[in-house]
Amino acid sequence: MIISRAFLKQNRKKRLEQGHSWVFPSEIERIEGNPQGGDVINIHNHAGHFLAQGFYNPLSQLIIRVVTYSEVIVDEQLFHDKIEQAWRRRQWLLPSVTSCRVVHGEADFLPGIVIDKYENVLVVQILALGMEVRRQWIYTALKKIFNPRGIYERSDVSVRRLEGLEERVGFVEEPFDTHVTVGENGLSILVDVAEGQKTGYFFDQRENRAALRPLMTGWGLNRGIQVDENGQPKNALGKEIKNPFWDGAEVLDCFSHTGSFMLHACLYGAKKVTCLDISEKAIEMAKANALLNGFLHRTEFVAANAFDFLREQVKEKKTWDVVILDPPAFAKNRQSIEGAIRGYKEINLQGMKLVRPGGILVTASCSYHLSATRFSNMLQEAASDARKVLRLIEFRRAGLDHPVLLGSEETDYLKFAMYEVFER
Repeated sequence: MIISRAFLKQNRKKRLEQGHSWVFPSEIERIEGNPQGGDVINIHNHAGHFLAQGFYNPLSQLIIRVVTYSEVIVDEQLFHDKIEQAWRRRQWLLPSVTSCRVVHGEADFLPGIVIDKYENVLVVQILALGMEVRRQWIYTALKKIFNPRGIYERSDVSVRRLEGLEERVGFVEEPFDTHVTVGENGLSILVDVAEGQKTGYFFDQRENRAALRPLMTGWGLNRGIQVDENGQPKNALGKEIKNPFWDGAEVLDCFSHTGSFMLHACLYGAKKVTCLDISEKAIEMAKANALLNGFLHRTEFVAANAFDFLREQVKEKKTWDVVILDPPAFAKNRQSIEGAIRGYKEINLQGMKLVRPGGILVTASCSYHLSATRFSNMLQEAASDARKVLRLIEFRRAGLDHPVLLGSEETDYLKFAMYEVFER
């Protein structure tokens, strides 16, 4: 089989050599051969030196996506080996985890595909033409490696249209119950892989949710509670306190989805968590998860628009010890970044106003178009407008099952920060 060749311009930025896995049309000097959409094409520099092989799609601005840096045969066995290598990496880095992201697209050298494992159920999201035409290779490999109870496809994302593909969703073979209970950090979490956001759940925040542990206790003294010589907590009037979570934080969890941050807050000792999401369905799932873990008595649920709710709570002078903001990606593309920053600033400004002096703001962004620097600058501007001073506790990224390629900023998309909030 003769493989077509793409020769890159001499004066382009050497992104591919630096580890990036995309080639744009403007970087190509010429193409030799007659490649069709989805074909493998060899990539060479201007002098003819081989650089990589990738999947070709003339309809996409990502005209070539790199799949391998060697001149191997791109066949079904290569796909099996790459998926197996990705799974072994998770087993190595997360030996006790049974539900996680198995394949994270370009960062696992399988461009345009996401594979999530929910115990014995797999969810696949195909985003690129090169993977679409080889989808059966993917499913064959998954059945051999995992022998899953079922596979569900969630290719219901608009970016497929940029690849010339229609959206698709549904069972890969036989139907099965799409409700799965996954284990995370000692919790049981009910997930619906057919109806949940993205592929059903957000594994990328697993380690960040665990980072809440030290923040959820130690708030009793702020409320005037003292502990006598017998270890009995008493309020300012000397009355004994019976609530075993008297020292726990009062938490507002915004954009809660199915309640993963709420569950961790309760697990680590929160006194009360208010769980907010615009979706009634998500709120019902969050309630079910609170009940499943025995936390229902320490939680309350609100189905409302977060922007409106935050402003209303500020007007009513409500406050919490910890406010968590984990919104969806406001910036879907570079053109929407300025509007997204305004949205992020608004929720963070209002969120800071709801934090008690000395309390904590936990905030995140999953928009890769919003860099960590611009995210931090936005928070500083919001703090200035809210007349607050922020002191960083920790700045984090996505979890270990969401690898980052140093040469590809798009793989480093999640920003997660915890700040103490002080009056100015």
